[in-house]
Amino acid sequence: MQDTSTNTPKAPNKYNRVLLKMGGEFLTGEGGDSRYGIDPRAAQHLARMVAESIRETNVELAIVIGGGNMWRGRDMVQYGMEPAQADYVGMLGTVMNALTLQDALEREGVITRVQTAIEMRAVAEPYIRRRAMDHLEDQKVVIFGAGTGNPFFSTDTAGALRAMEIGAQVLFKATYVDGIYDADPKKVPDAKKYDRLTYLDVLNMRLSVMDSTAISLCMDNKLPLVVFRLSEEGALTKAIRGEPVGTYVGPE
Repeated sequence: MQDTSTNTPKAPNKYNRVLLKMGGEFLTGEGGDSRYGIDPRAAQHLARMVAESIRETNVELAIVIGGGNMWRGRDMVQYGMEPAQADYVGMLGTVMNALTLQDALEREGVITRVQTAIEMRAVAEPYIRRRAMDHLEDQKVVIFGAGTGNPFFSTDTAGALRAMEIGAQVLFKATYVDGIYDADPKKVPDAKKYDRLTYLDVLNMRLSVMDSTAISLCMDNKLPLVVFRLSEEGALTKAIRGEPVGTYVGPE
């Protein structure tokens, strides 16, 4: 998918295979209300941003998308729902999001495959690690749905797990803020932004960027994490090229 409209050489990529973790709220648009589920306009806008970065970098891209716009299992437990069952419902919500994003990406000319941790062969492939890697080598985007397929594990953890399984060089966490702060910058105007942190910094300071299981998986396997605002112009492309963007989390 290289752009041949110009002879200007492209900047090299720092990362050639990446996993992008995003929340389902990206399918409702910034500030979207989860009661509205999916906004097709937001889905297409998201797909357009991703497609532009792929064309500019030729990166091998996998995606894990959450289901918070559809369902939050932990919120249902307070009404007496059994926790594991609530989580399974949430996993199905992530598949709905994955299929929506697949449709939007393919309308942008990006060949996409959805693989799910819970088998539903009529709509998606079952998750098979080597098949996913083959798709990536063929320049297809792979979207992983249904989390890990197990209750009590978040889609953040699924993102870290799948990144390591497919040999991704980095885990990108897309957010609505431009990195990791010591407090919510939307609520605390003078919140401090961090440009670089270690895994232990995130765990010890209890920074709410990803759950502790996901951070621990990254730390144990030395998988770098970059947290950035996806809607910032060119942010995904800059992150792929290793340019300063958001907050970098890595070893000491």
